[in-house]
Formats: sequence, C-alpha cells, structure tokens
Amino acid sequence: MSAAESREPVAFLGLGRMGRILAGHLLEAGHDVAVWNRSAGQEGDLVSRGASAAASAQDAVAGASIVFTALFGPAAVREVVLGGLDLAPGTVWVDITTVAPADADEFATWADERGISYVHSPVIGSLGPAAKHALGVLVGGPSADRVVPYVSLWADPQRLQVLPTAAAAATGKLVANLALAVSYQGLVEAVRLGKAGGLDVEQILTTLNGTGLGAIAAMKGNNLRAADFSDTQFSADLLLKDTRLMLRTATRPLPALTAAAQALLVAQQTGHGDDDFSVIARFDLD
Repeated sequence: MSAAESREPVAFLGLGRMGRILAGHLLEAGHDVAVWNRSAGQEGDLVSRGASAAASAQDAVAGASIVFTALFGPAAVREVVLGGLDLAPGTVWVDITTVAPADADEFATWADERGISYVHSPVIGSLGPAAKHALGVLVGGPSADRVVPYVSLWADPQRLQVLPTAAAAATGKLVANLALAVSYQGLVEAVRLGKAGGLDVEQILTTLNGTGLGAIAAMKGNNLRAADFSDTQFSADLLLKDTRLMLRTATRPLPALTAAAQALLVAQQTGHGDDDFSVIARFDLD
C-alpha cells in the first residue's frame, strides 16, 4: 500500500526552509497533516493548502500514527521530543534532523523503551532539489520499509538508500555534508589561487570544468559571479552545526573540514549565518 493510499494521520514538527517543503509534499499527496513549529508564523502557507496548525507539539502528535521531526539539530530534538513529548506506543517517529550517529542511537533507545519506532531519514540536497522531489534520502531503523513510501515523496528514486540502522543513516548524512563543506572550501581556495595569478572568477570557474571541483563550481558558480549569497539554499549556520557533529563523531583529525568549519564560524560571527553557506567566499571576491 502506498503512502498516498494509506492516509494515516501525520504530524510534522519543524517548519524551517526544508521542513515547509517536505510537509507540503505530504499535503500534495493527500495526507491529513498537523504542523507545528517552535517559532510561530511559519505555518501559514501550509494551512492555506490544507494543513492543520497545532498550538503545541503535543497537540500536533495527538492521534498521529507517523510523526516527522525536521529540527535544527540534536539539542532541538531533545528539547522538543525527549523533553516530554508523549508519543503513543506504536507511533513511527521519522527524524529528518541532521544528528550524529551517537544521537541517533540515543533517540532510538528512548523510542524503543516507549514502544515507539525510531527511523532516521535525513535528506541530502538543498531547497531546489527538495521542491523538485529530487533529494537524496537515507532511511535507517526497524520500520524503514514502512517509512519509504512517505520519504519517497521528496526523493530521487536513484538516491534513496535504506541502511540497517538509524546511526548508519546519520553517519551517511554527515559524510555527504562533509563532501559539501570540503569541496566548497576547495573552491574558495581555488578562487584565491586563481586571482593571485591574475585570473578572474569566470576564468577560474571555466578552468574547473571537468575537475574534481567541477560539480561544486557548477552548483555555486552563480553565487560567486554575482557575489550574492542572499538566496539561502543551505545556511552557513546549518552547515556549521553539521561540521561540529562531524568533528565530534570522527576518531581521527579532519583538517580540511576544520578549515571549512572555521570559515563558517567567521561567517556566523560577522552576521552572515542565515546566508547561504557559499557566503564564506565573500572576502575573496573583492
């Protein structure tokens, strides 16, 4: 039975940029979706499309057999869910939040003790692919097969991967985001080197076609050309938070990631945390 056919009551907690898109896909598929966000005012568009706005997280999950969480990070999950949310036994909790594998193990244990099934299903990609149902999606946990029809609503079928545990899915997401952070840091350094030798940004981007940095140059080249980082697909704040999870998880040094994390921290400290993470190149485009 497909997710569209089952019509189980669904709750969606966390209406940031990505969460609003994913909750919208559930609505488009015909689901009865209750939505809630820690900061009020994010649910308006979803309500106009048929969602019901809950006054609290507890109100949102009342009667829901499947609960999605798309929160800022593991601390937010602990606050919203582990901090007192009463999920009925038998509930499937689908956590989209980027967390470390140790966090995923903790959340799975908490859920198991209460008769709840924890499935970790982080996404790989930004807002554009999310809107086009073209995200990479990882799914790990004992009820992964039950969750797949739902997360398929925003997945590229070729990039939907079922993993044996929630922690494995969490690790996969961190690996993917490390690739994003490190490759963009490499692009920034390529721009520095190219400009030092007299090339302009367009010449540098053209030179990178077909190289190991070609994909990230194609993805973020327009940001560099325009020196405009206001169209936030994935914020510097979010990627910085994820780099901290990576560094906490790793058992050996990650020097390339450490350099990227430092650049993201500078962006945050100078008031650019809500800009697209590509903003770390802003000083190199003068």
